[in-house]
Amino acid sequence: MLKTLTKHKMACGWHGPAAAVFCIMLFPCLVWAQNSVPQTQPSNAQSPDTNAKTAADNTSAADTTDAPPALSSAADSADANLDQSGSGSSQTASAASPQQNSSSQASAQQTPAQNSAPDHVLEGNFFQRLAQFYRQDWAGTNPAGPTIKKRGLPAPLDSPPFPSSDWIYGGAPDIGAPDGNTYPLMSALGMENSRIKVYGWVATSINFSTSAQNNFPVSYDIFPNKIEMNQAVIYVERLPDTVQNDHFDWGFHLTAFEGIDYRFTTAKGYFSQQLLASNKVYGFDPVLEYLDLYFPVKAGLNIRIGRFLSVPGIEAQLAPNNYNMTHSLLYTIDPFTDTGIYASLKLNSQWMIQAGISCSHDVACWTTDATPSAIFCLNYSTASNNDNFYGCANGINSGKYAYNNLQDYDFTWYHKFNSKWHMATETWYMYERDVPNVAGNVANPVPTELGANGAFCKAGVLRCTAPEWAIVNYVNRNINPKFFIGFRSDFLDDKKGQRTGFATKYTENTLYATKYIGSTVMLRPELRFDHSWDLAAYNGGKARNQLFFGLDLIYKF
Repeated sequence: MLKTLTKHKMACGWHGPAAAVFCIMLFPCLVWAQNSVPQTQPSNAQSPDTNAKTAADNTSAADTTDAPPALSSAADSADANLDQSGSGSSQTASAASPQQNSSSQASAQQTPAQNSAPDHVLEGNFFQRLAQFYRQDWAGTNPAGPTIKKRGLPAPLDSPPFPSSDWIYGGAPDIGAPDGNTYPLMSALGMENSRIKVYGWVATSINFSTSAQNNFPVSYDIFPNKIEMNQAVIYVERLPDTVQNDHFDWGFHLTAFEGIDYRFTTAKGYFSQQLLASNKVYGFDPVLEYLDLYFPVKAGLNIRIGRFLSVPGIEAQLAPNNYNMTHSLLYTIDPFTDTGIYASLKLNSQWMIQAGISCSHDVACWTTDATPSAIFCLNYSTASNNDNFYGCANGINSGKYAYNNLQDYDFTWYHKFNSKWHMATETWYMYERDVPNVAGNVANPVPTELGANGAFCKAGVLRCTAPEWAIVNYVNRNINPKFFIGFRSDFLDDKKGQRTGFATKYTENTLYATKYIGSTVMLRPELRFDHSWDLAAYNGGKARNQLFFGLDLIYKF
């Protein structure tokens, strides 16, 4: 959504919820628990590497923009992946890799289950079963689940350590992948085989910054030198069965999202008064609410109706679905969610076309800002799946100034160099027309809409077109099944200052890492340097440079 920090006085929150401090303090205990649990497996359970190799042969492209990495019940339960908010995220794995690679719904891509030793079967009451799940997850002794074959190309990546195992597309489930995910909460309830699943995570962070007023356009940790609870998220979902291609099926997704990150996910009309009217530090947002209808057309047709993540892009709002803690400049100022109807048709294993209509970006259909907007995307993977190309025209209408009414043309390229290295590159061009001039060089300026920035136009011009373009590149290196490192380079040219509040070019470079404990805990440190080239745009317009160190902890349930 629009970054309202440039419109509103920044709220200064001292009251990071107790969960934030608790999660940070909990980490040493997790390390101790991991090291103290015997690293043994039942004699009849296959090793994680064996599971991984079997799974890697069957995984393929997926949409991960909407869901966190799957928590598998495999012997190495860390070897699982995302569902959808690629949608932020990549998905599948190289058949030559030693780890399991499952994509969004495909965490069931594991070796056939065998009868587990009694001490690895969850027993006792709810709390005892939940604790046992975590102990076994951190020790890598959760029993393997059944093999369910997935339609599609071989998986290019390993997940873990990467957020997902295949290249990303938005607006649909992973067509052709089974719903085999197993989660701690569902297992503790004895409902791990239910098609309706309830799961989520808590993400908390700490940052140290050379800025004192604010970190923006760094996101989501906009408040410098603080511990914050970024997101506490609960999903309730049923994924359609897209492995079969002979009958209709359906699914749904509901999200409860609480935390400081709501400041970026908020869409006008969805409890938006928390931010636009009250500028609350913490808030609630029902980020994803949609129905999926699956039809056996070609290689699979999915129609999504409701509020979903804006379809293009490497990154996603949901913390586990990203390579690292903070977001790129490119992602920070582009559209976040759309409400509408969106169809995804897989023509074959390599080609997919997508088309739909929304009510414009980051607005509910019942608001005055809503306007019919077209979405069209084309996705292609090479036969080896070492390269994927994804182009989208997103939210296309007249482009006239309104709440986040961006005309967004996006292109993404993923490339796998070998079993250890891959990169992801994204670029876009966006604009709005007739944006009010806020440069202070006109006698009677046109007032701006609440939460929608104006532009720095030429003198004497009441309105102007406000364009911007950006490009980001991620380079990632797989160190082992629980750990990877990466480097991000990012460029943004906010030509009229309409997205950030400053008409300048920006660059940022970030070195980051992700460490998994089992499949349920993620620790992500990073070191980031930002620079604004044409004028001081950091720390509220006081500095050109900003050095930032951050660390977040994600605990999944």
